[in-house]
Amino acid sequence: MSVNKDIRRVTTHTLHEMKVKGEKISMLTAYDFTMAGLIDAAGIDVILVGDSASNVMAGHETTLPITLDQMIYHASSVVRACKRSLVVVDMPFGSYQGNSKEALNSAIRIMKETGGHAIKLEGGAEIEDSIKRILTAGIPVMGHLGLTPQSIYKFGTYQVRAKEEMEAERLKQDAKMLEEAGVFAIVLEKIPAKLAEEVAKSVQVPIIGIGAGAGVDGQVLVLHDMLGLTQDFSPRFLRRYANLGETMTEAVKQYIVDVKSKDFPNSSEQY
Repeated sequence: MSVNKDIRRVTTHTLHEMKVKGEKISMLTAYDFTMAGLIDAAGIDVILVGDSASNVMAGHETTLPITLDQMIYHASSVVRACKRSLVVVDMPFGSYQGNSKEALNSAIRIMKETGGHAIKLEGGAEIEDSIKRILTAGIPVMGHLGLTPQSIYKFGTYQVRAKEEMEAERLKQDAKMLEEAGVFAIVLEKIPAKLAEEVAKSVQVPIIGIGAGAGVDGQVLVLHDMLGLTQDFSPRFLRRYANLGETMTEAVKQYIVDVKSKDFPNSSEQY
């Protein structure tokens, strides 16, 4: 596949430059070739192949069931569509916690089998060894702090994290640790806006927020949520930019009517 020489690939260095210049970073999830191609062509900076595929693509209640093989399948589909965006791939639950050697092997599989550009892990001090081991192999790592959905059964709720002083302090320490370890960016999910802004100012790496206010270096949303393809998830931080779920339902209903009334296909739609 030929690549347009005028298209400049977004890299981890690009994101650092954007933070220095004060240019906000745009990031969305994608899980398949067609949708990834559309948002890449629109000019999105970063595409996250999120383990949220477990929810929006497979219908699971949490992100925990999705496997490494399934993430590799989704990520390789996305990478084939992207000419500009930096593609970051979530490491799924069970592929990196507690065993840094297994974490490295999982990360290597993702990079080799998908063609992705970086991986993302949830957690702070408890996964420091895994992060450092992956980084020593030259694999770019994005961190993820605050509400970490893979730990939902530990938290027991999807409520805002780090409202209490002790947890907020631990989050700030974890952000510093991630920066010192060598991550190129950190996602902060569902934490107080004031805390997120404080973290963004305290580290040199870009901070990308989801439900973390405007004082960070960029924003990420789940594509299916912001396009209105999913309707049963409406947190405060979600802005719906379209209502494609309704549009698609109406299109299908009209197709059914046209087929049953023998309006489709008409004479110009056959051979």
